[in-house]
Amino acid sequence: MTAPQLASTSASPSSATSDSGTQFQLKTRINAVLSEVIASGRIPGVAAAVTSLEETLYEGAFGVRAQGLETQMTPDTVMWIASMTKPLVGAAAMQLVEQGKLSLDDPIAHVLPEINAIQVVTGWDALGQPMLRPPKTPITLRHLMTHTAGFTSDIWSENSARFLKLNKLPRAGSGRRDALNIPLSFDPGERWEYGINIDWIGLAISAVTGMRLGEYLQKNITGPLAMHSTGFEITPSMRARLAKVHLRNHDDQSLSLLDFEVPQHAEVDPGGGGMYSTASDYLRFTRMMLNHGRVNGQQILKPETVALMSKNAMGPLRVKMLSTINTNMSLDAEFFPGVEKTWGLTFMINEAPAPTGRSTGSLAWAGLPNAYFWIDPVRKIAGVLMMQILPFVDTSAIKLFTDFETAVYQSLQSTKA
Repeated sequence: MTAPQLASTSASPSSATSDSGTQFQLKTRINAVLSEVIASGRIPGVAAAVTSLEETLYEGAFGVRAQGLETQMTPDTVMWIASMTKPLVGAAAMQLVEQGKLSLDDPIAHVLPEINAIQVVTGWDALGQPMLRPPKTPITLRHLMTHTAGFTSDIWSENSARFLKLNKLPRAGSGRRDALNIPLSFDPGERWEYGINIDWIGLAISAVTGMRLGEYLQKNITGPLAMHSTGFEITPSMRARLAKVHLRNHDDQSLSLLDFEVPQHAEVDPGGGGMYSTASDYLRFTRMMLNHGRVNGQQILKPETVALMSKNAMGPLRVKMLSTINTNMSLDAEFFPGVEKTWGLTFMINEAPAPTGRSTGSLAWAGLPNAYFWIDPVRKIAGVLMMQILPFVDTSAIKLFTDFETAVYQSLQSTKA
């Protein structure tokens, strides 16, 4: 096995959360967690980073970019971030809300009239055809941002999987526009169920700006944040640092390499999960959110917008377990079972303290190949952990994320004491 490699940055002792004691504890604890799992062979490679309000507290990587190869994982290794794309698209949409070009609670059909053709599937007839009716409530941007519009995903929804197969439609991540033409599984506002909602928001952003989604994000989100290795298109520089996606065999727990890549130069940029990034880059986004929308002297989002994005935006509805129907893509998924969770404007929010130490009211989500992040506005800390393994919440991968996050909070607690 290739020897683990670590790359880390130093931090200034000026911050209460980045003094030398905290930095030493973080490095020691996190290195131990990451190196142990790489040495075990359960994970081929991982990159991680932690930030305070001011700066990076930890940045490291262990293992290799692809099993069986010698190329070492580094903090600037480029990885498919899948649904970690969603908060970036959400931030872009909220910029347009600030400008009055989008509205949270008006029908989104005002800018996307084609969404009026979407109906609700109420069941399947004897011939295997969907029974459809118009939705009782118009779909809004708020519905889309909170996964309460009725759109679901073929990974966790039989309705969506069945409709795609019946109509020979591609998946949303294909970048094909017709991939989004699936019926709702319930009426808007009725419940929370994870789905392709943010792909529709990407279409709305393009509709009101006249720009491809990736172009808008580069100009207004990733560019100002200096996220130079983040985008839908894999540049030559990014490709030179690209990690491979692996698939876990359920029988013997071995890993195999997948010949997978998000389609390049697609018809539409898949806003629900098509971006590539690095742990170092994505940390910049989390730091911006910690700083109420401000970074490098620029106000990416207004403080009141960040506050709005960071609170429950779906009222009494609650996040539920994602029950898989495709175990190669995802196992049954729920973060912190027993902890009440709501949804803000493109973030999951835990409404009670998490067992890792995460504070009540923290923001988080993840990407399908076991890429994770969280933002804790109470402790003023955020973390990113990225791997390239399917299925989602792979047992070894989710344990590593939990151990990583726990190590961060243990370090903060021990230095505080």
